[in-house]
Amino acid sequence: MNKYIDKTLKLTEHFSLSEMCTTSVQTADHNFPSQEVITNLKRLCRWLEALRAYPQPLPKGGESGLQGGSGESSSKVNSIENTNPRSGNALLPSGGVGGGLPIYINSGYRSPAVNKAVGGVATSNHLTGCAADIRCSGLEQAFVYAYHLLMISRDWKEDFDELLLEHNSRTGNYWIHFAVRASGNRRKVAFKRV
Repeated sequence: MNKYIDKTLKLTEHFSLSEMCTTSVQTADHNFPSQEVITNLKRLCRWLEALRAYPQPLPKGGESGLQGGSGESSSKVNSIENTNPRSGNALLPSGGVGGGLPIYINSGYRSPAVNKAVGGVATSNHLTGCAADIRCSGLEQAFVYAYHLLMISRDWKEDFDELLLEHNSRTGNYWIHFAVRASGNRRKVAFKRV
């Protein structure tokens, strides 16, 4: 691991290494990725760019419906900081989806120390930089994102490893766990309560 990797590195046009490695968990390894992890994150962000490009209908009222920890709307994306109930990772905006709606990444790469601290499974795709959790304003947005990711897979004739619509019944939060590996993708699709 190289703790001097430039986290301002752009993985794709709209996704940075910093965004995909942000965590609120403090560990001795500082959650710095290897070059192999960076390669995996670039592959994953290619899919996220395609999702970002799909037009999304605006919810009623013209707002995205995503709220930051301070209750500010997504129009103030630079000041939003919220956490994933599973990981504690900061939500970071990647820019607009189609009509200007942001994609928020709850969790991307997790070092083994970070993964252990947040209670992640030992076989998590987050450990290799192959997975991201995408915050959703509700079940409807989760279905829309899932549908678009399935259409991207169909159009590209490429498989993904996991597409999980996840819901925390205690907090009411929804997110999409999306993973794509270099090979051996299982095309696992499921709805999961955590």
